[in-house]
Amino acid sequence: MPAVWDVADLRARVQAALDEFLSRRQPELDAIGTDLRPFTAALSDLLAGGKRLRPAFCYWGWRGAGGADGPAIIAAAAALELVQACALIHDDVMDGSDTRRGMPAAHRRFAATHRERAWTGSHDNFGTGAAILLGDLALAWADQMLFDSGLPAQALLGAKWVYDLMRAEIMAGQYLDLLEQARGGGNVESALRVMRFKSAKYTIERPLHLGAALAGGDARLMAAFSAYGLPLGEAFQLRDDILGVFGDPAQTGKPAGDDLREGKRTALVAMALEQADPEQVAVVRHHLGDPYLDTAGVTALRGVIRDTGALARAEQMVTDLTGRALAALDGAVLAQPARAVLIDLAEAATSRTG
Repeated sequence: MPAVWDVADLRARVQAALDEFLSRRQPELDAIGTDLRPFTAALSDLLAGGKRLRPAFCYWGWRGAGGADGPAIIAAAAALELVQACALIHDDVMDGSDTRRGMPAAHRRFAATHRERAWTGSHDNFGTGAAILLGDLALAWADQMLFDSGLPAQALLGAKWVYDLMRAEIMAGQYLDLLEQARGGGNVESALRVMRFKSAKYTIERPLHLGAALAGGDARLMAAFSAYGLPLGEAFQLRDDILGVFGDPAQTGKPAGDDLREGKRTALVAMALEQADPEQVAVVRHHLGDPYLDTAGVTALRGVIRDTGALARAEQMVTDLTGRALAALDGAVLAQPARAVLIDLAEAATSRTG
C-alpha cells in the first residue's frame, strides 16, 4: 500500500490531479481559440509549484473524520490550489509584485508578451487585465474541480457552506489589506485581523473544515480543527511575513526584502512601529514602499525591525501559536494516522525557510 501520508507522495498526487484536470479543460478553450494557449500556460506554470499545504490539510481533515483514501478526495483537495492561484495572481496585481515562485508574476508576464509583440495600447494595462481574468478563471475552475471530483453529491452539498465561507473570507481579507495599505497602516490588532482573514483561515482552518465536512465530521471535530487550525494559520502567516523581510531569495522565490519594497503593512511592520522611536519611525516612513529600495534601504528597515524587538516578538508569537495549535490536538478524537500527520504539518508550516 502506498504511504499516502508521505509529503512527497501527496504532493505528487495533487499535481497529477491538477494536470489531469487542466488537460481536460484545454480542448474547451481551444474550441474558443488557440490564442488562449499562452493564457492558460501561465496558470499551468503557476500550479507547477507550491507547498500544497491547503490540499494537505483538506485531505487530513477528511482522513481525521474517518474518510478513506482515494482519487476523489485528492481531486477535491487539489481544487484548493486553484483557489490559491486566484488569490496569488490577484494579490500580485494589487501589490505590484514582480515575481512569484521565482518566475515573473502573471501581470508582468502578460505585459512582457504585449511589449515583445509590439501590440497597441499600454503594456501594463494589458498585463493587469489579463492577470485579473486569469485569476477569475482559476476560481471558476476551482469550483468545477471540487464539484466534479467524484465525491458523492450529498457530501459535496453538505460541505458547500465551508467552501462558500472560505472564499468570502479570502475576498474580505484582501479588501481589508487594501484598506490598511490606503490608510497607511494601523495598529498590531488591525494587522492581525487582515492576516487572519486574508491568509490564516483559508490556509489551514477552512481546508481542515472542508475535508471534515466532506467526510461528515461532527461539530466537535470542527471545533477541534478550529482550535488547531486558526492559531497555526496565524503562525504560518507570521512566518511568511518574517521570510518576506529576512528570507533567502533562493528559498522564497522573491527578491530580498520584497515585502518592504511593496510596502506591505504586515503585523511585523506594525509591531516595529508600535515600539519605534521617532528616528526609527522616520526610517520606516522613508523606505517602506519605495519601489527602488536598494540593499542599504532593506538593511536599514531590517535593523529597525530587529532593534525594536518586533522580530523577536513575532518569533515568540509563532512559537506560542504553534504550541496552542498542538495542544488542541490532545483532546481531539481523530481517526489515525491523522493526529501524527497534523503534528508534522504544524512543524512544516511554521519552520519553513521558503
